[in-house]
Amino acid sequence: MAKKRRAPKTVDGRKIVATNRKARHDYDVLDRWECGMVLVGSEVKSLRDGQVQIKDAYAEVRNGELWLENLHISPYQFARAGGHDPERRRKLLAHRREIERMAAQVAEQGLTLVPMQIYFSKGRAKIEIALARGRRSYDKRQAIRKREQQREIERAHSARRRS
Repeated sequence: MAKKRRAPKTVDGRKIVATNRKARHDYDVLDRWECGMVLVGSEVKSLRDGQVQIKDAYAEVRNGELWLENLHISPYQFARAGGHDPERRRKLLAHRREIERMAAQVAEQGLTLVPMQIYFSKGRAKIEIALARGRRSYDKRQAIRKREQQREIERAHSARRRS
């Protein structure tokens, strides 16, 4: 039996393939960039089918180039000769000045480049990379507490408007 294909979510002309929900919990996002991805054909087909794991991925700058590590794109079922290596390092495409800026901030401040989401824009595979600072466990608890307090305030305001 064939696996049912999941329809991608469309936001602002983007067909979102995968989002890194864990990153929003584990990191404070400081800045974001959109980058292109250098992929082979079977990887694009797998992305269109939503066969990607973004959770443990990260980006790094090596020799003035931006590389994506630990992104798992499952092999395409109908690819010839087995398709591609699912865990291979993938090159990201960004402007030289953006890459230099990312490298400087990562080196100076001890920040991390985390992929936030993968999507298709005008038929091209894109990835949103965020410059992020890791949260400690007590920071995570404070963020959850703050979010819950905000929800209670919203509920109180909506209840007040109804009566």
